[in-house]
Amino acid sequence: MEKVRVLVVDDSALVRKLLSAMLDSDPGIEVVGAAADPLIAREKIKQLNPDVLTLDVEMPRMDGLTFLENLMRLRPMPVVMVSSLTERGAEVTLRALEIGAVDFFTKPSSDLANCFAESAQEICAKVKLAARTRPRPYTQVQKVEVAPRLSADAVLPRSQSPGTRGSQRIIAIGASTGGTEAIRVVLEAMPPDAPPIVITQHIPAAFSGPFAARMNHCSAMRVCEARDGQPIQPGHAYIAPGGEHLLVMWDGAKHVCRLHDGPQVNRHKPSVDVLFRSTAASIGAAAIGALLTGMGDDGARGLLEMRESGAPTLVQDEASSVVWGMPGAAWKLGAADEKLPLEDIAARLLVLAHQPIAGARRAAS
Repeated sequence: MEKVRVLVVDDSALVRKLLSAMLDSDPGIEVVGAAADPLIAREKIKQLNPDVLTLDVEMPRMDGLTFLENLMRLRPMPVVMVSSLTERGAEVTLRALEIGAVDFFTKPSSDLANCFAESAQEICAKVKLAARTRPRPYTQVQKVEVAPRLSADAVLPRSQSPGTRGSQRIIAIGASTGGTEAIRVVLEAMPPDAPPIVITQHIPAAFSGPFAARMNHCSAMRVCEARDGQPIQPGHAYIAPGGEHLLVMWDGAKHVCRLHDGPQVNRHKPSVDVLFRSTAASIGAAAIGALLTGMGDDGARGLLEMRESGAPTLVQDEASSVVWGMPGAAWKLGAADEKLPLEDIAARLLVLAHQPIAGARRAAS
C-alpha cells in the first residue's frame, strides 16, 4: 500500500518537529513537508499535493478557520485539526468540523514530547483514516432562525400518575468520527416536541459542554450536557459528558440520566455500547436506536441488544458517512433494521416514534 502523504501546518517549530517525527515513525505515513502558517501551507499544498493536512487551529497571518474555509471551498482535502485543550480551542475545533475537517486531536500545553509519544498510535490512526475519506466542498449555509421553544407545561402540567413503563418513546443515538456534524443534521430537523433523545458522541471532556451548547443553538429541541439524575423529557436532547458513560435508568417513576465513572469500554468513555445496553435494559421496545458515522465498532453490539429487546434500529449508510466503521459493523452484525442516508434519518426516527410500542412493560407500582 502507498504511504499516506502528510503536510504538517503549525506555527510552533517544536510541534512541527515532534509531530513530523511521530508521524514519520509509522510505516504507513510519510511527512512530505511542514509549514509555519497558512500562506506557506497554501504554496506547499500546490507543490507537494499531500493526501492529508494536519492544521493548528490558531495560526498567524491567517487564522486556521479562514484558511480551512478557503481550502474546503476551493480544494477539498482531508484535514485533521490540532486543537488546544481550552474552551476557545473547543469552540474553534467544533466550527472546523462543521466546515469539513475530518477529525481532531488535542495538543497539550506542556510536556509535548511525552504526550505526543503516548498518543502516537491514536494520532497516526486518525491521519490514516482521514486519507480514506471523501471531503465535500464547503458552502456557507444560511442560518435558520428557530422559533421560541415552549414546553408542554405551558399548556398542561405533566400527569404524575404512573403509566406503562414503555409509554414514552426515547431515541438513543451513537456516533464518533464525523458525528458532531451528523448529530447536528439530525437535531436541526427535529421539532420542539420531538421524543427525548440521548446521545453518546466520542468526545473529550473539554469539548462536550461547548458541543452541547452549539447544538442547543441550532435545534428547536432543548439540548444540554447530561447531568446525573436528570429526568428524561420530550423536546430535550441529552449529550454524554466527555469522560463519563451515559446510561438511561428507570427510577420507579420515570427514566433518568445516570453518569458512570467506570473504565473505558471499547477504548471509549463515553461508550455507545454502554448507552445502548442500558437503553435496551431499561426501555426495551419503547426505545429507538440509531448508529451514525464513526471509526471502530463501538455501539454495534449494543444496537443488536436494542433490536433483540424489540426496539426498532437503524444505521447511517456508507455513502453519507465520513467513516462507515461503527454503522458498518452494526449492519454486518444484523443489529439494524435499515440503513439510511443521513438526511433521511431524522424523518425516519419521527415516523418510528409514532408507531405503536410492541409488548410495553408495566411500570413497577
